[in-house]
Amino acid sequence: MARRNLRPTALGDSSLQEKEAKKPLRLLNSSKIEQPQVCLREWKCCQFKTLPNWLQDNQFLISGHRPPLPSVRECCKSIFRIHTETINIWSHLLGALAFIGEAIHFMNQEKIPLEQKLVISVFFFGAVTCFSLSATFHAIHCHSESVCKLFSKLDYVGISTLSMGSFFPWLYYGFNCDTWSQMVYWSVTFFLGLATIVASLSDKFGTPRWRPIRASIFAGFGLSGVIPAIHYISVRGFIRAFTIDPFGWLLLMAVLYILGVLFYSSRIPERWYKGKCDIMGQSHQIFHILVVAGTYANYHGVLQLAKLRGADGFCEGIEI
Repeated sequence: MARRNLRPTALGDSSLQEKEAKKPLRLLNSSKIEQPQVCLREWKCCQFKTLPNWLQDNQFLISGHRPPLPSVRECCKSIFRIHTETINIWSHLLGALAFIGEAIHFMNQEKIPLEQKLVISVFFFGAVTCFSLSATFHAIHCHSESVCKLFSKLDYVGISTLSMGSFFPWLYYGFNCDTWSQMVYWSVTFFLGLATIVASLSDKFGTPRWRPIRASIFAGFGLSGVIPAIHYISVRGFIRAFTIDPFGWLLLMAVLYILGVLFYSSRIPERWYKGKCDIMGQSHQIFHILVVAGTYANYHGVLQLAKLRGADGFCEGIEI
């Protein structure tokens, strides 16, 4: 009888021991589920060397980086904190909002012809798309590697869209008296823009190793406007182009864009002052500000050219 009672007791004890042994495992598993949420709420800025490879973009920015935040909500909340991406986010977020406001104001003016509204709306679309995608990328690229890659591609697609939108109204008004040249330049702009978009969607193109190459591609797309610019000056005359016509604004836009690309690709000044430009003064922030300034210069020039084109005698005395 004693042996008969002893066996169930032993089985009961072993079963009890197994249950007790599984408790820490359940607690461990539950802690693994809860841990990311705690980390997300209490994240702190970290150094470059502690980031995963997919977040390591600029080795000259030593500290102030966001860690991976696998939550869209936390990524969005992080735009109100100070880190390496704060100015990058807000410079283009405010730029997007500013051009949305400009577009609403422009479209609501009854005295402006519908044709002019449609032409300049292409520019507004390019500007708002570029700045919105850029701000979104810098806000949530720390979410995960897949999100980082996706929005990095969309960021460059936005740059291509801005370039195409910037060229369109200039070619429309600048070559209004020469429809054939206008169509040729539009076609070249479209196909070059499409080429940069295709390149932007390539996985290899988005890696830091290809930074100089992608900077060169976008610079080349921008420099493609040199040929129609020279054509315009040869037709209108150098003095007239820079005194009567608002060609100086187009030149200013080009200079600001090219300067921005040079800062972006060279990583100056953080290359010279490691750790001093982590939060403010880094090359990417300068690039953002110069692009916004160049876009405003472009917008102002387009408005002036539209007024000039609407005046009587715009095409008189011009030999095509």
